[in-house]
Amino acid sequence: MNLILRKYANLLVDYCLDIQAGEKLYVKTSTAGEPLLKEVYRAALKKGAIVEYDLVFSEEARIRLHHSEEEQLKHVPILSAHAMEHFDAYLVIRAPHNLLENHANDSAKIKIRNKSLKPYSEMYTRRTAEGSLKRSLCQYPTQASAQMAGMSLEEYTYFVFNACRLFDENPQASWLKVREEQQRFVDHLDAVDEVRYVGHKTDIRFSVKGRKWMNSDGRTNMPSGEVFSGPVEDSVNGEVYFSYPSVFMSKAVEGIHLKVENGQVMEWTAEIGQDVLDEVFKVPGARYFGEVAIGTNYNIQKPTKNILFDEKIGGTIHMAVGQSYLQTGGLNKSDIHWDMITDMTNGGQIYTDGQLIYKDGKFLI
Repeated sequence: MNLILRKYANLLVDYCLDIQAGEKLYVKTSTAGEPLLKEVYRAALKKGAIVEYDLVFSEEARIRLHHSEEEQLKHVPILSAHAMEHFDAYLVIRAPHNLLENHANDSAKIKIRNKSLKPYSEMYTRRTAEGSLKRSLCQYPTQASAQMAGMSLEEYTYFVFNACRLFDENPQASWLKVREEQQRFVDHLDAVDEVRYVGHKTDIRFSVKGRKWMNSDGRTNMPSGEVFSGPVEDSVNGEVYFSYPSVFMSKAVEGIHLKVENGQVMEWTAEIGQDVLDEVFKVPGARYFGEVAIGTNYNIQKPTKNILFDEKIGGTIHMAVGQSYLQTGGLNKSDIHWDMITDMTNGGQIYTDGQLIYKDGKFLI
């Protein structure tokens, strides 16, 4: 385990974040992620970086929200705020103790907390879009995530490492090959106007004219394997069905079916979790789309109710309601960004300007 964690850390430090001597790296994880944090710390120090870290203990957020008064909730963490403004690189290692520990938190207190942190989340969004803050998000396998995925910890650990290509002789070289292959798709998509997704209960089209497609090749997420953009906000029309579970605030919503007119979601149903869907679409900006994407990581073939992996499943497409990624040219603003995923391997098709470019989960170009 130590050897593969060292391999993982080197991939994060050398490839994902491209850490250089003298750069400041801020790492956030939980106490459960300490084994990977140690190896990242070691690797970054060897590169000559300045490393600071934040270790969150189990149920920290629940305790804070339960016992804090309004003024305490408005306090902005000093190190985190400074890092978002001044550091060169930011790494989040997901390592949850309990994925449901925050499900009963006071929503009013959450709103106060989120409002106080909003200027720094906006700064994070702006700096990552302009490239002045290098960032990466990764996963350390814990029992909580394994249980959510319906796997044993051993099985889940293999799943995570395989998705990151850590069993390859040279993971960095493998991700460079992913970058090269996906760039062909990006080059094609950047040159088209209209994209159309067709599948089970799905026929939806949108314009990407003037928008930029991103080659998600493992540098900002590990694992990765997708190409994505932001649709022209009022151009989305049709209906779409999402066959995989979509998790929002620790609640899984399944069988989502949306009908869209001139960019706005006009009708929505869910086979499971209709109440969650109803609440989400009350959020300003949530009824417009901030992202359209195609998953290309064929080392991931099973949904695990973890968006870091599920949106990358090879042979899927996803669309996110809410906040756009600024680097794509997207303009939609919202306090949420919620990805919804559907399988395309059984008859799914993608057309660009009328040309069939993708069928049954594979690109044809």
